[in-house]
Amino acid sequence: MGKNKRFDAVRIKDLDGFHSIVPYIMPKRSESEVSLTQEFDITALNKYIEERNKEAGTNLKLFHCIATAVAKTIYHRPLMNTFIAGKCFYKRNDITLSFVAKQTFNDEAQELLMFIKAKPEMNVNDFSKLILGDVKTARSKKTNDVGDLMDKVGKLPRFILEIFFWLLRVFEYFGIYPKSLAAGDPNYSTVLMSNLGSIGSNSCYHHLSNFGTNSIMMTIGTIKHDEMTGKDSVEMTFTLDERIADGFYFAKSLRMFSYVFENPTELAEPISKEVPEDLFK
Repeated sequence: MGKNKRFDAVRIKDLDGFHSIVPYIMPKRSESEVSLTQEFDITALNKYIEERNKEAGTNLKLFHCIATAVAKTIYHRPLMNTFIAGKCFYKRNDITLSFVAKQTFNDEAQELLMFIKAKPEMNVNDFSKLILGDVKTARSKKTNDVGDLMDKVGKLPRFILEIFFWLLRVFEYFGIYPKSLAAGDPNYSTVLMSNLGSIGSNSCYHHLSNFGTNSIMMTIGTIKHDEMTGKDSVEMTFTLDERIADGFYFAKSLRMFSYVFENPTELAEPISKEVPEDLFK
């Protein structure tokens, strides 16, 4: 089977026959996608956010709560933190979330690629501080390390870029992709999140990329208020690599996410704190 060389994950070797051959049947992530759109009730969560910000003087946002719920779900549903590279299955060493932040809200503004690592002891307060701090720092610097690297690489001649990215794909296949290039790259995160609601847009389907190792993409829409019921809701769309788990596992993971997300007190607990299965099965 060969020695594991990857810096970011451990190879999964005890696979059944189907999972051993599925990367050969469906070798590309983009041809192995499944997508689902779901609406979530955030009435209680909005109240929770308002009360916390008023009592503690914090700047807690809906996006921070979503990120926390995602990290908690993945922590307790480990197959959601796997990927396929070089026809092999791997389990990541860390839970990583990435997202895009606009420098300013206008057409010409640069997009900043943000990358955060979730730790078991973190709760929604920790995620909020980390996200707010990273975005503020990146905006004040006008860029970040990933942006600097892309600016430099993007100036290379076209034929050199072709060779450069061909080499990167070879490195990825053999599990020797440079850590210095993957660090902070959203294509190498567990979940790539796009908060479309922040720019007044609904959620939408977003494809997965064949470059990198990202197996989960999610988009978040605008907050909607129902005048008849007085309830608030938000729509989210998830795109996943169906090769990493079966439909039952995905569905159960989504139910857990829904429970955590719609029960705000869970967000104040460390993501490592278990959620009893009978609450979301």
